[in-house]
Amino acid sequence: MRAKNIDLQYLCTAIGNLSGIPIRLYRGRELLLYYSVSPLPKDPICVYFDQIMAIKDRVGYFMTQHFNYYGVVTSGAMRVVLGPSRQTTANEQELRELAFRADVPKEQINEFVLGMKNIVSMPLGSIIQILLTLNHVLNGEKLSLADITVYDGDRERLKELLSREQLKETEKRSMSDEANRFNNSLATEQTILTIVRHGDTAALKKWLADAPAVNSGILAKELIRQQKNTFIVTATLVCRAAIRGGVDMQDALSMSDSYIQKCELLQDLPSITHLLFRMVFDYTERVEKMRRNAAPSQLVFDVRNYILHHLSEPIRTSAIAETLFISRSKLSSKFKSETGENLSDFILREKTEEAKYLLRYTDKTLVSIGTYLGFSSQSHFTRTFKKYAGLTPAEYRERNQ
Repeated sequence: MRAKNIDLQYLCTAIGNLSGIPIRLYRGRELLLYYSVSPLPKDPICVYFDQIMAIKDRVGYFMTQHFNYYGVVTSGAMRVVLGPSRQTTANEQELRELAFRADVPKEQINEFVLGMKNIVSMPLGSIIQILLTLNHVLNGEKLSLADITVYDGDRERLKELLSREQLKETEKRSMSDEANRFNNSLATEQTILTIVRHGDTAALKKWLADAPAVNSGILAKELIRQQKNTFIVTATLVCRAAIRGGVDMQDALSMSDSYIQKCELLQDLPSITHLLFRMVFDYTERVEKMRRNAAPSQLVFDVRNYILHHLSEPIRTSAIAETLFISRSKLSSKFKSETGENLSDFILREKTEEAKYLLRYTDKTLVSIGTYLGFSSQSHFTRTFKKYAGLTPAEYRERNQ
């Protein structure tokens, strides 16, 4: 049975209704059908369109940085793309970040966020079964999970964290020698957990440059299963270390679950090793964001955690105080006494740090970045950035390209 004998638009619409997940039909790169029971002002696939279209296999699976997944089934020139969905509902800040990356107009961001929240959250296994069934209908193949290739959007992110030389050496070791990988030996475990707990990304890069080759012990008879079990153990340990380092417990546990789910889909050692590197970097980065002050107090941890979850909003002291069950005046005075900095300055400094990252690693306009970070106007963004960074956003981008 071939796709040309089937009413593909009818089939895609039926799958979209049954799953509650957006679905598209392409001929080559030409969009023939987009259908979603949850209305969205802009299709989020635009952020990852080129990567998804580059998938060559008949059945593929693309996972984004925030663990949204897109399933792909190809039959001749026709391609069906189902997604995004994820295991659990994304938080508000992640959705606003996605809206920013998708260039959703300011006046439509709230509509976009609401639409994304209404997309059905579906377990990975259920999505895979839809892909396998659709592939059988279109291509007459009976495939299993082991036949599906998982593609991810983390590789470029990892390149941002490691220099090209470090990445090249790391990949060379992981691909040429299966013993050269993260593991649960005591010495290595303690080194990694200490780095994660302190949010020391510089130390992690240095450690990776000379990562030791050690034996992780027998966790399974089959090599791929052994590596996945090692991954699960490591995920559990670094999750706990990150929580001790100040990362919100719910965020840390959700990350661990998502990384483990992604790992279970992988079928080769280099991909699992790469994902392991990325996971440890992810946790370490999050702790680093929480520990920018020397020996921060619990109050500073709590305030920074609130800011990181509301970066794209105008953040008010009263809202933080309400969340922390403390009066506004007491919060302001206590924060000033513990840090020597006004809370309002701290909030704007954190936003400036995020703006620096976006200016260096994205091609978004200054207007888009200022709007995403909740500034009332472009002039407000420029004044604030210059106050805390010492130069304008345009000057900073020019110096750091």
